[in-house]
Amino acid sequence: MADHYYTSRPGAAHDERQFTFTLRGHELRFITDAGVFSRDRVDFGSVLLIETMQLDRDARVLDVGCGYGPIGLVAAKLADQGRVTMIDINERAVELARRNAQLNGIGNVEVRVSDVYTAVQGETFDVILTNPPIRAGKEIVHRIFTEGHGLLREGGELWVVIQKKQGAPSALKKLQETYRDVEEVERSKGYHIYRAVK
Repeated sequence: MADHYYTSRPGAAHDERQFTFTLRGHELRFITDAGVFSRDRVDFGSVLLIETMQLDRDARVLDVGCGYGPIGLVAAKLADQGRVTMIDINERAVELARRNAQLNGIGNVEVRVSDVYTAVQGETFDVILTNPPIRAGKEIVHRIFTEGHGLLREGGELWVVIQKKQGAPSALKKLQETYRDVEEVERSKGYHIYRAVK
């Protein structure tokens, strides 16, 4: 593969497709394209995070590495009196996430191009959600954890899904070094859901 999803401008030729997927009882339509993560269906890790995450209705939520939007858009449905900011380095993914928000009539979201947290500096959130871009490397994944700590209000939560074979043990260690309280909330098929509290 000449190119992967963790890049600002994927070189892959456009090849849009559309599918429907039910998440947390909501039937959502997604437009996807070449050059974005898990283009043919919502990946198992994201589904596990979506089905596990707990959000207050008025939460201010940040979805890091949002891709074409499944995690953030479901978060916006759950936090229907709150606000969801979705960020990704991949410009194609960001454009798809914006279109998918419109397609599903979800208005309490904002999608921005961002290299890790560059586009949200100075803001604070109640919850950060991430299915981190493992292919970007451990350094980027750990930056999502450590720099995310500074963007959370006191008592705020980082929810992360990570596969055992893709670094769950070192991720857990990094979370435990950074956050006051870390628990494994769910585990299935080698995937772990961690909730880290500031």
